Amino acid sequence: MRFSQPLRSQSLRLSSILAQPARRASAFPRNRLTTTATGYGNSIPQLCLNRNFSLSVSLRSSLTMDAQELSQYLADAPPSVVRLEVEKHFDALTDKQKRYAHFISKASFAGNRIVLRQVSPESESIYDFIIALHKASGGDWKALAEKAGVDEAGLNAFLQYAAQFLGNSGNYKSFGDSKFIPRCDENVFASLASTSPEAEKHYKATNGAIFSTDKPGLLHLGFTDQGHLTTYYPDSPDITKDEIDAVAKWMQKAGLLPENTRLRKTKDGIFELLIASAVTSIPSEGGDIGKNSEYKITEGPLEGKTIKLVYGDYAAEMKAITEYTKKAAENAENETQQKMHTAYAKSFEEGSLEAFKDSQRYWIRDQGPMVECNIGFIETYRDPAGVRGEWEGFAAVVNQERTRAFGELVRSAPSLIPLLPWSKEFEKDKFLSPDFTSLEVLTFCGSGIPAGINIPNYDDIRQQEGFKNVSLGNVLSAKAPDEKIPFIADSDLEVYKKYRDAAFEVQVGLHELTGHGCGKLLQETSPGEYNFDHTNPPISPVTGKPVTTWYKPGQTWGSVFGGLAGAYEECRAELVAMHLSCEFQALKIFGFGDGTVDMDGEAGDVLYASYLSMARAGLTSVEFWDPKSQKWGQPHCQARFAILKSFLQAEDDFCKLEYEKEDLSDLKIKLDRSKILTSGRKAVGDFLQKIHIYKSTADVENGTKFFTDMSGVGLEYWGTKVRDVVLKNKQPRKVFVQANTYLDEATGKVSLKHYDATPEGIIQSWADRE
Repeated sequence: MRFSQPLRSQSLRLSSILAQPARRASAFPRNRLTTTATGYGNSIPQLCLNRNFSLSVSLRSSLTMDAQELSQYLADAPPSVVRLEVEKHFDALTDKQKRYAHFISKASFAGNRIVLRQVSPESESIYDFIIALHKASGGDWKALAEKAGVDEAGLNAFLQYAAQFLGNSGNYKSFGDSKFIPRCDENVFASLASTSPEAEKHYKATNGAIFSTDKPGLLHLGFTDQGHLTTYYPDSPDITKDEIDAVAKWMQKAGLLPENTRLRKTKDGIFELLIASAVTSIPSEGGDIGKNSEYKITEGPLEGKTIKLVYGDYAAEMKAITEYTKKAAENAENETQQKMHTAYAKSFEEGSLEAFKDSQRYWIRDQGPMVECNIGFIETYRDPAGVRGEWEGFAAVVNQERTRAFGELVRSAPSLIPLLPWSKEFEKDKFLSPDFTSLEVLTFCGSGIPAGINIPNYDDIRQQEGFKNVSLGNVLSAKAPDEKIPFIADSDLEVYKKYRDAAFEVQVGLHELTGHGCGKLLQETSPGEYNFDHTNPPISPVTGKPVTTWYKPGQTWGSVFGGLAGAYEECRAELVAMHLSCEFQALKIFGFGDGTVDMDGEAGDVLYASYLSMARAGLTSVEFWDPKSQKWGQPHCQARFAILKSFLQAEDDFCKLEYEKEDLSDLKIKLDRSKILTSGRKAVGDFLQKIHIYKSTADVENGTKFFTDMSGVGLEYWGTKVRDVVLKNKQPRKVFVQANTYLDEATGKVSLKHYDATPEGIIQSWADRE
């Protein structure tokens, strides 16, 4: 699980908004679709944009979307390119620690093509096209443009698109799962491609998909049978959500974990589970569920069908990752790190997720390392079914000074968690004190870099053995130049600007440690065995009656709540953080105040900035709700929008949206600072209690209905008027330029190379990695 950064008088209460008819948002919007490379249809014949990036009349008439709708999918101009600063922390490492970090970085980036293939059929070809053009230019982009006959505006449009593409590791936003297209005519790209045979080859391989928008459903990631795009179910245009769910249930029953798999339905109706591994056949000792590779289904909706295990998905990449991981093991600081990387290597070589789980057990035990890492198929946000993991890997250096505050938070957690709105029956018997460190990211391979991480995601490990939290300090502190802050009142701007970073660090800490770290799942752990007194079930604080539901043997939180689980859990963790940030003892841990309640002091400023930030994040989140499909495209945004609605529903006019103009162009958030500890906290606590108890008791029916109601948008107000003004004020999301490491084989020393925070700099950094 990860914490992603939010995008940084007539009075309207929620009651009047809810009086309008609203359509419920879908359960979980990281929607994509399985398609072949030919699934796009024709690309836009002419994407003509003037200097204000308005669409030409001829284009408008040829599209099923109007110009305003299509403008939402244009690449950022310019993108917000920010450098990850890490040099002084890296320089403080020993030579052996630097080599360890180097090989982890190499292993992580060796999986970049996996990420690209997990995004869209064309992403890898677009990547190769960009790298080939860089090679052809020799770094002199102006000279290449002159050779191609492309003017400065056209070149800038290409460079801006390339920077955003590389920052997202694909042509769909990592935060929002929607496609972005260049702000220039297609001829610009074709002309640049003509300067290099290699570039032209890769450009033609994209099959027009860079510019194509003729099928609006394919502008979003999601299930195939809902008209969206996904590559987690490749070459399977007719596979259905029901079939995917049925295979998932078979896997759960068989004991086969899904994170490193893709699913393909052949023309003969065979369901092939593609397992990521360096080996291309079942390991000699067998896989995670034995030596069989074909299974005939004898019951259920797939009765008579065959499920086949196919090893060797991403084989070339997995082989390179395995070798780099073994090199990391050779440079490990201790036996625990060695065992961790040995388990990683076995997992990546043989496709074993049981070995991967072992690596995570060792990772938890590797307390306080100077170089921190994690690597593998981790987060399941982008799989529309919510079970298959995206490749990611990172190497980072511990910031010891900032880590001290998190250490104090860990020590205080056992006294903070009982303050949450449920009884001990719904909480772990013992808080498993994790390692919580502040990291300076050296390298991070994935579709996006989060601000905080809480893993592993496996329920059995989290509940019984523990977890780790990391806060990514140089991601938190990275600043975009000339950042605008809409929707905050002028009277609040000073305190908001001064304390939003501090508030965000508090939020990340409480979100990751206490949010994702708290809570007990009531389970029948094996037939007839329970982790609670099922003969005298605990009383639900929501209903006042004994609970009647719990997890059955083999069920997990993710398998029960399915695609909704990601957004639901992020909302729960955010609410825990909002609830506990009202404890001034918690604010003291981060250096604000003396622990006594003081809403007028610095600690009060941090708390106010935190609630303002959450309200603003919820408001700007509607950018990531799609009016056509009426679905969310980002779990954190769905969560934050639901929290904003809880603020607006709070008693005593705690939070309002104020405006005077009909188009809402002067819309501002009005949040009453004096009521945070009363009506504000009560609203948060009531919301939190419900979603926690529903999760704890596997009450998927009530949990799903409640959360989808709270995160429902509808077209009439939020999905139209508010969304329009949010889109007019949206700010580019940061893309990060990362350093590269170089090993001198003769001396064993590792050097670091930084790059300029420009589109050219980010392209150069990726070209050097090749």
